[in-house]
Amino acid sequence: MTEASHEIVERALAASRADGCIVIATESSTVNLRWANNTLTTNGAARDRSVTVVSIVGRSFGVRSVSTIEAGTTGVDKLTELVRSAEAAAKDADDAEDYADLLAPGQPGAATSPEPFDALAERTSTSVFTRFAADLGEALRAARAEGRGLYGFAEHDLTTTWLGTSTGLRLRHSQPTGSVEWNAKNGQPGGSVWHGQATHDFSDVDVAATDAELRRRLGWCARTIDLPAGRYETLLPPSAVSDLILDAYWSAAGRDAAEGRTVFSKAGGGTRLGEAFGPAGMTLYSDPADPELSCAPFAVSGHSSATASVFDNGLALGRTNWLDDGKLAALVHTRSSAQAAGARPTPFVDNLTMDAGGTATLDDMVASTKRGLLLTCLWYIREVDPEVLLLTGLTRDGVYLVENGEVTGAVNNFRFNESPVSLLGRITELGAASRTLGREWADWFKLSRMPAVRVPDFNMSSVSPAS
Repeated sequence: MTEASHEIVERALAASRADGCIVIATESSTVNLRWANNTLTTNGAARDRSVTVVSIVGRSFGVRSVSTIEAGTTGVDKLTELVRSAEAAAKDADDAEDYADLLAPGQPGAATSPEPFDALAERTSTSVFTRFAADLGEALRAARAEGRGLYGFAEHDLTTTWLGTSTGLRLRHSQPTGSVEWNAKNGQPGGSVWHGQATHDFSDVDVAATDAELRRRLGWCARTIDLPAGRYETLLPPSAVSDLILDAYWSAAGRDAAEGRTVFSKAGGGTRLGEAFGPAGMTLYSDPADPELSCAPFAVSGHSSATASVFDNGLALGRTNWLDDGKLAALVHTRSSAQAAGARPTPFVDNLTMDAGGTATLDDMVASTKRGLLLTCLWYIREVDPEVLLLTGLTRDGVYLVENGEVTGAVNNFRFNESPVSLLGRITELGAASRTLGREWADWFKLSRMPAVRVPDFNMSSVSPAS
């Protein structure tokens, strides 16, 4: 029988001989479906468990991790070996720049557990796909009859995390996340379209509505138009906005900005806090209590960096406004970097929302466009220049020409060169914010809510042969 994860946490803490110890255990269960050329091809299920031990000796720390620890003699041996290895690493390490006393229960800033610590792991199952799979079968049959090809992948994951510290913190969080990505093709040049959706439990996935949207976009591909590189008025859907804004979020370390190394650094020294980055009324925020995007309400980290600290494990997370009324209101700070900057700790939160109170749908924005481009998604995004956060990447699976309020055809793909920070300042319209799935970063971040935006001069730097 496999030992319960909360028991492993307790046993590892009891085995520790270090000055301080943090133990993080996770259990994940995942189910998935895959389909291609109108046929369900595979389905799978997987389970995984890992344990990370952070040992603190003096002002230094060492980290060691292992997967799939089981009960019995072998499990005990592996766990003790893991703890001793972390302690040895701590003794060999230099003093940590981010050193801070571990948080204890009742201490200001320490989280309280929203869930019983000794509860067993929650698991997902294929039953989460019951309605979705039936609706998918109908969509596949319709696609075969109409000569379209449907391809895609659906996944649901349930990960439970236990965090225990030698100072007495005992925290647990269970996180469901799911996503479904579709690709539809009609065999014509440029006839490929994509749709993605994030979900907690698939109850909000409307297969018929998704298939109707895929058919509509394939219809737009009946006419193809070649356009040269250049700056175009462009409508970016929430998915594309999410991918760009996430890059900015991940680059918002307060320590790096104070050291003059990022787009958030102020010329001559300091940071750009208080500067306007976006339109008045725009808010960019994270909130673990958001019912649609709920996530862990406490910090969990098995490593230290400019944006995370092992010493902050168990730090309570609340709503943080990164942009407030369009102005930079906060950067990502650990307790250590916050103290150096004279700021409050504002760690990463695993969700992100951008909202300006807009009400227009993407179709509404198309209807009010005289001439411009409508994108579907972005792909292969890479950083070119961190000082201005210049990114490059490709459009993919649907770029359309809008003329006099109507989509008149599909155009070739482009390579783009844009900074999401510069783009924020050039937005002329924001639509209604809605939950979305960024295509590029879907494997790492599924909890975002973004509006569609209008940019008058999006930089399509070159034509791409990609389809």
